[in-house]
Amino acid sequence: MTAPAGVSRDITLGVFLVATVVALLSACPDAGSWYDGSRLATVESLVDQRTWAIDQSIFVQPARTLHGLPYPASEQALLARGTQDKLLVDGRYYSDKSPVPALFMAGIYQVLQWTTGLVAREHPARFCYLLTLFSSGLAYVIAVCCLDRIAGTLGATDRLLLTSSFAFATVALPYARQVNNHSLLLAICAALLLLLTPRTRAQLIAAGTLIGAGYTIDLGLGPVLVLATAGLVGYRTRSFRSVALLLGAAFPWFALHHYLNWRIGGTFSPANAQAAYFAWPGSPFAAANMTGRWAHDSIRHFAVYALDLLFGKRGFLGHNLALFLAVPAAVVLIRRRIAETPEIIWASCLFVGGWLVYAFTSTNYSGLCASIRWYVPLLAPAYYVLVLLLRHAPRYRGDLLVLTIFGFTIGFLMWWKGPWMTHMLPGFWFLQAGALLTWLGFQFSPRKS
Repeated sequence: MTAPAGVSRDITLGVFLVATVVALLSACPDAGSWYDGSRLATVESLVDQRTWAIDQSIFVQPARTLHGLPYPASEQALLARGTQDKLLVDGRYYSDKSPVPALFMAGIYQVLQWTTGLVAREHPARFCYLLTLFSSGLAYVIAVCCLDRIAGTLGATDRLLLTSSFAFATVALPYARQVNNHSLLLAICAALLLLLTPRTRAQLIAAGTLIGAGYTIDLGLGPVLVLATAGLVGYRTRSFRSVALLLGAAFPWFALHHYLNWRIGGTFSPANAQAAYFAWPGSPFAAANMTGRWAHDSIRHFAVYALDLLFGKRGFLGHNLALFLAVPAAVVLIRRRIAETPEIIWASCLFVGGWLVYAFTSTNYSGLCASIRWYVPLLAPAYYVLVLLLRHAPRYRGDLLVLTIFGFTIGFLMWWKGPWMTHMLPGFWFLQAGALLTWLGFQFSPRKS
């Protein structure tokens, strides 16, 4: 049963306010790794030096100021050498990250500079905090609110349980603390949930804009998002024109991404896939540890690595415990052939496709971070399945509650450690085992249908 309109609006407002407070409290006043240092270096350089080259950035050549440091004081290696996520192209250094998100963040920085006089080199702590808040923090708020809206629109029972589980018991929470692309793509995927079956021209254009923007953020998961959404629209509308309109709205984003790659690296393909650009003195990268190509010794090595990405000490399912319920839920709901079966197939294709793309093209577990950072956007389709599960089979609310309670502890520990964790979470295996054993015991308890 759907909540009355007034109650639903109050819930939406409450969710928005709580998510906003969490974002305000979570954003860090410094870059915590090579990864976000590289992105912030581009943002600073675009606005303050009007160039994509990051040679002169405070995140490449760190310096102490009266108003803070670009990196944490405890990270002496970062303060000594700056970000190492960079490319050497024609004698100048550039970020190895996708350029379009940096362009978006540079627009935010430019507005902040016009309105407050903010300069990154003079106030690095304020710069880092505000850019984090208006990118990853804002993305977190959007994703949480969209998931809540989906749960309310579809009339799922325990709407607040679903929203709380997504907001506090998953990797969405720690990634709100630092600048990263994965939170941005999570917000896009969550917003797309509101337009999964576009019926009007405006909705098709909006959905196309979202998948186009998603493509520019992540060239691993982005193409999977485009293909899966185009397939869903084609199936639902049975109209070539609808698919063409969807892809037409996405095309300017495709063009912008590849044009910027060409401007920066002289190639329409991702510049960070060119091994020659990593051949600079002291570079920690080589063909063996680059992402974007097959690097496994055998099919067996690939299979073990792929499973490890889900179930190992960095495993995505183990760090997002509710997903242990979402995976079988997708199978059960597809077998029931509910009205939303095509959307569940879309969610499944996005999840499985995203998982396999990175399993195929990487061997480094996405670097030193909380779980597998590439998979953060996959929370959106997974929780969409959970929303449908509680709508069509509300007796599973207890299962989700058990996994979420344990997930709150894991979520808090990840938030405390931050997204750039160098070690496994304390007590990770005990928490995961406790959750799964408690869930198993719950299966033998009486249930309401």
